[in-house]
Amino acid sequence: MRSNLIKILCLMIFSLLMLTGCGANNESKATVSQTADSKTERAVKIATSFYPMYIFTLNIAKDIPNVNVVSLTKPTTGCLHDYAPTPDDMKNLEGAQILVINGAGMESFMDKVTSQMPDLKIIESSKGITLIPGEGDEGDNPHVWLSITDAITQVQTIGDQLAALDPDNSKKYRENTQTYIKKLEVLRTKMHQTLDDIQQRNVVTFHEAFPYFAKEFNLNIAGVIEREPGSAPNAKELGETIEKIKNLKITALFAEPQYPVKAADTIANETGAIVYTLDPIVTGPMEADAYINLMESNLLTLQEALK
Repeated sequence: MRSNLIKILCLMIFSLLMLTGCGANNESKATVSQTADSKTERAVKIATSFYPMYIFTLNIAKDIPNVNVVSLTKPTTGCLHDYAPTPDDMKNLEGAQILVINGAGMESFMDKVTSQMPDLKIIESSKGITLIPGEGDEGDNPHVWLSITDAITQVQTIGDQLAALDPDNSKKYRENTQTYIKKLEVLRTKMHQTLDDIQQRNVVTFHEAFPYFAKEFNLNIAGVIEREPGSAPNAKELGETIEKIKNLKITALFAEPQYPVKAADTIANETGAIVYTLDPIVTGPMEADAYINLMESNLLTLQEALK
């Protein structure tokens, strides 16, 4: 009897040891699984230099888990001519692995960013685009996104680079890139169908944001009201612009929603031309379809102004 009792106790102890061993093994497997999951769910933060780069990248990173797109600058900043990042801007870069920029000289502050964050990966979206020279010694004109064809190139470049830098999500980046490009191609076709046959092709714009737009739609920029926003034309420049508008019988002036229209109103009073608003798409709602919607609004403005 005693012998049988000892055997039973041994069997019970052995069973407990086996159960404990299985539990430890399962816990180990769970830990490995959690570690693997944490690697899969690695957060990726993509910063963008300003508004159009944010909108393009937002579409490319759409619905990708654990990928966060932020704008370095506030959506009301506008073009980055001579812009210096604020401390708040630099805070937006904290934790970012990638920064998407326009390039072509738009972000003149990049030396400051790269010196403070040497490991930050930079995607220059205008790379490979033929640039239009600026006036005088201003360098190349950086407003490439206002040509839809060039915008498509920028989107493709951003998508390709993000797929290379974040291979875990490369398939989704590439799918989103092609989806957005198809939307942009539809927009381009629509705008060309509307603008290719207009008779009045001479335009006067507020500042030098629209050479790429004009090249896309075969418009002639006959005059620029302010070479740089905020630098009002002097009396001689104003007189030359007024004379040119009268000689070319231009009936429409294009101001921009981001800047005062005082100079444009002065020219309009002297020539009888009407002031319209053409958006350079440097501010606006932080929504994926914003670029397309703002371009369609520009199309309606041009239809009215150049009819």
